[in-house]
Parts: sequence; C-alpha cells; structure tokens
Amino acid sequence: MNRNGNNSIPQQPVIGITMGDPAGIGPEVIVKALSDPAVHRCAKFIIFGMNEQLAYAADKAEIEPFWGRHQHEKISRNYPHKVVVADYDEYSAPPWIRSPNRGSGEASIRFCLDAIDAARDGIIDAVVTAPISKTSWNLAGATWPGHTEMFAERCKSKQKAMMFVAGPLKIALATIHEALFEVRHKFTIGCVFEPIDLLNIALKEYFHIENPKIGVAALNPHAGEQGQFGDEEQRIISPAIMLAQEQGINCHGPFPADTLFLRAAHGEFDAVVAMYHDQGMIPVKLLAFEQAVNVTIGLPIIRTSPAHGTAFDIAGQNLASPESMKSAIKVAIQMTEAKKAYQTANTTDR
Repeated sequence: MNRNGNNSIPQQPVIGITMGDPAGIGPEVIVKALSDPAVHRCAKFIIFGMNEQLAYAADKAEIEPFWGRHQHEKISRNYPHKVVVADYDEYSAPPWIRSPNRGSGEASIRFCLDAIDAARDGIIDAVVTAPISKTSWNLAGATWPGHTEMFAERCKSKQKAMMFVAGPLKIALATIHEALFEVRHKFTIGCVFEPIDLLNIALKEYFHIENPKIGVAALNPHAGEQGQFGDEEQRIISPAIMLAQEQGINCHGPFPADTLFLRAAHGEFDAVVAMYHDQGMIPVKLLAFEQAVNVTIGLPIIRTSPAHGTAFDIAGQNLASPESMKSAIKVAIQMTEAKKAYQTANTTDR
C-alpha cells in the first residue's frame, strides 16, 4: 500500500475493455469513464480497440489523451502505463458511418475474442465490453447472437446466465435472446434451474452474500392462477425451484412478476430470476438506466458491460453518458477483488 492507502499500480487489477462497435458510442463512453479520477485510480486498463476512434472521441469531448498505445499483437500485463490501447490499426471506421456495417462487426468481434483469450491467459483480470451491434455481427458472419453466447462458447462454459446489477436490484434471466412467442418452446425445468443455481453461486462469490435469498418470477399473469392462465408455473417453474431447494439454495416462488421486483427493490430478496428478457429488463432500466450493469455468470472469467446499446443516433456527437460504463468498470473491479478474497478464504478453510 502507498501513503494514500491506494494499491500501487503493480498490485492493482488489470481490467480489459473492449471498444465495442466503432461506429457506436463505445469509444466515447470509454474515454469519458476512464478520464474520471474516481475510476482511473482503481485499476490498470487495457483497451482492445482503435486508437484513432478513441482519439476522435477524446477530441470531441475536449479530453487530453491519457493513454499509451501498443500493437495488439504485443499485449502484456506489465505495461508501464495506467491505461493502454491495444491498437487494431488494421481496421478502419470512417467517422461518417454511424450505422451497422460489416467492417465494424468484424472489428468488434476481434476485440472481444482477443480480450477473452487475454482473460483466460491471466493477462487481464476481467473484461468490460462496450456495446456491439448485433446487426453488424450478423453482417460479419458471426454465429453468436450477442456477447453472452460468444463468451460462453469461447470459454467452453456449459452453463451461463445473463445477470443485471441495477441499483437495488440484481436479476438473472432464464431465457435470453429468444423471440417472445418462441420462449415457450425452449422453456424447461433446466433453463429455470440453471440461473437460480448460477445466481446463488455468483452472489456468494462476487457479492459477499453468504446465504442469498432468491425470488423466482412466474411466467404468466397472477402466477397462472392455478393453471387458469397457463400451467408453466406448475409444470416447469415450481419443479425447478424444488430442485434448487433440495440442493440447499434459498429460493422461493413462483411469484407474480408485477409485484416481485418491487419486493426485491425493498430488500425482501437479494436477487430475482426473471423468465424472459423484457420481464427482467424493464424494471432494470426503469430503476437504474444510467447505472445498470450486465454481468455474464457461469463463466471462468469475469465479464461486465453497460446495459445500453450502441446508440448510433447520438454517436460522434459528444452526447453519450458514461455512467453505465463507469458502473460496469466498478462492478468488474469489485468482482475481481471479491473473487480473490473468496478463493483465499476457501483455500484457508481447507
């Protein structure tokens, strides 16, 4: 520790940040977030991206560049700079293109894949991903619908779940990027049990909650009213909850979703499992749009992200708020430190 009580640079976690879609607001929110002294002093940072785009964003925001630049092929944990851009100068992104395109998709895919490998190799301690365009990824030939699926496949993780940290709420999703009318065709006991299980582990390992209390949302209005409005609660959700309880997980439900999130926000539950994307995302963005953080749980590495998109409509105009990116970075640092403490405690206990 130094005189000020802050970790010295070599002791600090190293956080990798992927720039996201070069045509979106990723470069801007990264530059703004890392220029905040409260964020800057907490870790070392490696940005997987394009120096030209970051410099353009800094110029627009009237921020003096504060980072070093190295070729991405020579990435290292031991850079002498607090912030380094691992520069992918073989890609270009003209500033007048503010919409999905193949080139941006190819670049943002490469940033992510290299950051995942760096995390698995121990070069960085966590990955924070700026927003990507799923359309750009599709144009570039990606087989993943989004970050979550890419990270799980690259890490060979059989289980994964999308979790959100949003002010007083922590939420995991049972189904992710599924069309609403397709949810019922992929809705199984396993897909409900898995996020309960992973959320329980994550709350203990990353958020210092010894015996998390998890509320599980119903799928249908009024929790199905004993089968009057659908029987998924009886056939699928209740058996998944019972399976989790048999394994010692403190979970309860299914509860009507229209009241469960309020109960959780008031502290009755440590976290909630929602059944589909918008069921969970509406309360997240209503209560904490500026601070919400997306976390992929079930991976061997830490990955967080702002809970907003590329915002092509305001990209390049110095209008984007960096608050969600700041929160994503802070949560990544918190999770890194908590994981080390958890592993140390468990090793000592043995």
